[in-house]
Amino acid sequence: MRIRRCAIVYLEPREDAAFDLDSLLNGGAGIRRRLRWLALAPHLAAEIEVDPAQRELLGRIGPGVWTDAAPWLAEQADTLARLLDCGLLLSEDDSDEVRAAHRAGDEALRSGHWWPPAALAHRLGRWQGLDSAAAMDAAEMSTAADLRRQLGAPPPHAIERAPADARLPLPRLDDGAFERLLARRATCRNFDAARALPYELFARMLQRVFAAQAQVRISDDTVFLKKHTPSGGGLHATEAYLIVQNVEGVAPGLYHYHPVEHALEPLPAPAAPLAEFAAQAVAGQHWFADAHALVVLAPRYARSFWKYRQHAKAYRALVLDVGHLSQTAYLSATELGLGAFVTSAINEVDIERAFGLDPLADGPLAVCGFGWRGERMRTSEFDPAGGVWPRD
Repeated sequence: MRIRRCAIVYLEPREDAAFDLDSLLNGGAGIRRRLRWLALAPHLAAEIEVDPAQRELLGRIGPGVWTDAAPWLAEQADTLARLLDCGLLLSEDDSDEVRAAHRAGDEALRSGHWWPPAALAHRLGRWQGLDSAAAMDAAEMSTAADLRRQLGAPPPHAIERAPADARLPLPRLDDGAFERLLARRATCRNFDAARALPYELFARMLQRVFAAQAQVRISDDTVFLKKHTPSGGGLHATEAYLIVQNVEGVAPGLYHYHPVEHALEPLPAPAAPLAEFAAQAVAGQHWFADAHALVVLAPRYARSFWKYRQHAKAYRALVLDVGHLSQTAYLSATELGLGAFVTSAINEVDIERAFGLDPLADGPLAVCGFGWRGERMRTSEFDPAGGVWPRD
């Protein structure tokens, strides 16, 4: 048997603290501390606790070439077997189903050209089944006043890097049409679920935000798209997956948007009812869940990393791409008289399962959405200038 270490693994010495009554009764601090070593590998679904022998063996086997396992089988057979079973070590041709799956996951990660820290942060930062709204309520951190009470004062809202008399004041110019549009842009937390979104408005939004406006064809297998938003390397790697809930002429369900054909591709329905899945996707943020259309922004990482291989800034560029798309969606919706939102507080694992996505191939980074704004503000929106909701 030939083996090698997985492509990416980080070891973290983590200290756990727990209440210890014996320590308290004997005059101590009443806290018991335990140090554990955890292996964090992005091709695995969870962190793995390792003992000193396993940690040492991981450091002796390289991730590059396949190596004969015979010396370690003779000396540390049990340790080797545990590392193979959990996927931190890989066997070249093991027929065991679990070990083969670990090997396939590692090979996919290698071929994806991820920068190692980005791969780890992306994979381990995902949520599943979290209701963030309920968690905020339980922690009494739902309002700005709650945050101030619980966390103290935040860092200053503005900083000064020069004395006041050294500042160069700039003229405040009269607002034009674009400034008035920007003033009306506010995150919508009150959608009118009873009013269907017209088919033409829905199509207009997708055309403006996600459609290819032109193509540059280098060869049949090398094509670059031009869209209304910038993209790192001009690669436009971010795909749009839709949860359509209330659009005239479009059956409620899940879809993928084709940016060249400007068309929806129907996908299988989620296991849960659509409204329930929408709420689950946005981690229980019920003020977003009623949007007429929600859009999962999911980069195809290989498209970006084809150019930016193991690049320290490539993942950051994809995060910027998602931000550009969401801002275009905001401005387009505002101009059309619609409300819009974007959130990164999402249950990535649940979204991946519903749309058939792989976290390291095309996993989601954010969800945006749009639709009719309700006539009443039941959930507070941040609109201090009264651009959307007139002040009394």
